[in-house]
Amino acid sequence: MSPIVGVLLSYLAGSVPSAYIAGKIRGVDLRKHGSGNLGATNVARVLGAKIGGLVFLADLLKGFLPVFFLPKYMGTLHPELWALGFGAAAILGHVKPIFLLGKGGGGGKGVATATGVFLALAPGPVLLTNAVWITAFYFTRYVSLASLLAAAVLPVAILAWYRDPESPVFIASILIASFVFWTHRSNIGRLRRGEEHRFVRKESAG
Repeated sequence: MSPIVGVLLSYLAGSVPSAYIAGKIRGVDLRKHGSGNLGATNVARVLGAKIGGLVFLADLLKGFLPVFFLPKYMGTLHPELWALGFGAAAILGHVKPIFLLGKGGGGGKGVATATGVFLALAPGPVLLTNAVWITAFYFTRYVSLASLLAAAVLPVAILAWYRDPESPVFIASILIASFVFWTHRSNIGRLRRGEEHRFVRKESAG
């Protein structure tokens, strides 16, 4: 299989709008409820933690499966580099899903899908970053802050784990962490102003 085909398949996998589908099954357009974001956090806020957890798992698998499985079928001399390419394509698909183009909305902010990508590439450091996320969320109830802290810790954890500053995975982790900060720029502004909403309970979907 051509690596370019793998990139395309990864993008299409990332483009599957899990949150949008979950909302439609419940008769809710999540772009018009809660934060309006098609991510697992907004699903949990509007439809409940159980459905939010399922969407998070689906979004994580969109990043994990292409990176874990596709390099085995590429027949390329650089499977790690192509795995990173597949991961980047899956994250891009999640944030800018082709299946929702022209329908007035993008996808989520990429945290769950990026978690899946690095779970396939560097499972040990990802377990540490997940612990950071859980701890930060438990004490602050800010999903955005927990995600930002976990993203900031990821490159540090990968460098400490593998001790190779020239590793493509380490370099990619810096780029992905920066991307997560970029997708959360509005959250950062609200956190600085004290206007960010804490995660409490789902809202009524009508």
